[in-house]
Amino acid sequence: MELRLCCGALALRFDASVGNIRSYTVQDREVFHTAHWVGTPLAAEALSVVDAHLAGDFLAAPFGGSDVVQDPPHGWTANSAWHLMSRSETDAHAHMKLALERPVMGAQITKEITLRADQPALYQRHEIAGGEGGLTFAHHPMIRVSPGDHIATSPKRVALTSGVPLEEAHILAYPGRSTDLTQFPARDGGRVDLSHYPHQTGHEDFVTLVEKDVEGLGWTAVSRARERDIVVFVKDSRVMPVTMLWMSNGGRDYAPWDGRHDGVLGVEDGCAAGAEGHRAALGDNAVAREGVRTVLALDEGRKHVLCHATVVLDQPEGWTGVAGIRFEDHAMIVAGQNGKTLRVPFEASHFSI
Repeated sequence: MELRLCCGALALRFDASVGNIRSYTVQDREVFHTAHWVGTPLAAEALSVVDAHLAGDFLAAPFGGSDVVQDPPHGWTANSAWHLMSRSETDAHAHMKLALERPVMGAQITKEITLRADQPALYQRHEIAGGEGGLTFAHHPMIRVSPGDHIATSPKRVALTSGVPLEEAHILAYPGRSTDLTQFPARDGGRVDLSHYPHQTGHEDFVTLVEKDVEGLGWTAVSRARERDIVVFVKDSRVMPVTMLWMSNGGRDYAPWDGRHDGVLGVEDGCAAGAEGHRAALGDNAVAREGVRTVLALDEGRKHVLCHATVVLDQPEGWTGVAGIRFEDHAMIVAGQNGKTLRVPFEASHFSI
């Protein structure tokens, strides 16, 4: 079942059968990526429901493939139905609330999506109530990018790759570690600048960035040359201490990917041990050793609130990338590398729990 939400120049389509924000447009421009096989017979070649519908943004819980529970890859949150609880639309504000029909490790999960006519932002809020055990999770927005597009982030303490790469075709070193995002170890012994999307194709890479300030708002800003926009992902670092970058750039030559899924960037904010897996996240792991937690502790009577936002801005003339972002009560201030500053209406109060 597809649900639609519109407000001013913002519109989205939500696939309630799998919990996927299938499309998000700002002034009729699509923000998110859709894999080329979605909606075609090629989708039958996918190994999971989430891959068959690979598009937009969804909540993955547990994140990745779990070796603790028997849930499908990225969990029932991205592979099963959500029930519409309420929906409202006015000229100024649009909102809907949904509930996942299946429990996740015994927990009940609700999702809220909010649009405001005066703000170029998609606000999301998830509540995870009850349950038992340690749960990994991440948002999973995907966007199309061009070679060399600039990627800026809030300060990170370290970047890490797992012991084993996702695919044989990769350019980063596995395992790898660097406190300088512009000097990450490469497979060939050189260095890769993670502040720009790679120029070369034919690889699949996944790197975990650990937030420096786990008490504030974290962010990732992608300045896209082809689209002439800036896509900013904002997270509550208290519950999402890592940002995982998935660079899907033609490194999978089997169906339905067929080497055609390239120029895609996933910016996956969450709580996990990167690509190490669910069981690893429950104990000692490379991400936890950097001083952040890698699971949410579920318990009867306990509730976790996950807040996230996706903001889209037009690039001014001469834009080369984001130098920094700061937040005020009702605004986001984006500083450019060229000295220009953008101020956009933004509700930082969305992240108040």
